[in-house]
Amino acid sequence: MTETLPRHLNLAGASNFRDLGGYIGKDGRTTQWRRIFRSNHLGKVTDADITVLRELGLKAAFDFRGVQERVPDACKVEGITVHSLPIEPVTMVVVREHLASGRKLSTEETMDIMRDSYRNYVRHNTPRFRTLFAHLIEDHAPLVIHCTAGKDRTGFASALILHALGVKEDIIGEDYLLTNTYYKRDTTNASELPEEVRAGLQIVDETFLAAAFEAVRADYGSLDAYFVEGLGVNTRERETLEKLYLSA
Repeated sequence: MTETLPRHLNLAGASNFRDLGGYIGKDGRTTQWRRIFRSNHLGKVTDADITVLRELGLKAAFDFRGVQERVPDACKVEGITVHSLPIEPVTMVVVREHLASGRKLSTEETMDIMRDSYRNYVRHNTPRFRTLFAHLIEDHAPLVIHCTAGKDRTGFASALILHALGVKEDIIGEDYLLTNTYYKRDTTNASELPEEVRAGLQIVDETFLAAAFEAVRADYGSLDAYFVEGLGVNTRERETLEKLYLSA
């Protein structure tokens, strides 16, 4: 019988902290529990949260926040090695430029900006995800990947990991959309923005992730080609990932 553990860990000082284990992957093997987690940033975890992280054996964090973005809320949990893989947060810059020009943005227009940011993960930030996979192959687990909200940069990275392990696309989409259930929205960070703009920024939508994979196909021809040419994950490395993160 396949072991089932809680997917979401309700930490007081972190949001959307979830386990990528328990999904059916290649050859019917399941992704291993308590090996790879995803979350928002860990800069505000409480003492009780730290106890939980230590019980999980967490030893590495891969942080997609921008260089300055991560400064106010750096992870300082003793025993967790932080690897910075900075993807600068340009979405808010684009939104504020639109608003400063006097333009009003609808929720759908804001979502268009979000979709474009996901395309840019592929077009401009693939080296960061390539570095992540190199670390995954080195085996730093138990590990967590995160950004500020743990929803977009982290969401794309998580989808790539699950794809690499042979999880079906519909299940990957379901995991991605769990953010809408577990993400604790920060009402202060963008409180000055119009409600219709915040409505587009504070969710994940299946079309966001689809936009990233459309960019993959447009630039690389296929996801398999992207793994090899973009992420540096050939057949041998993929087998290594399967050995590390799928059940025997």
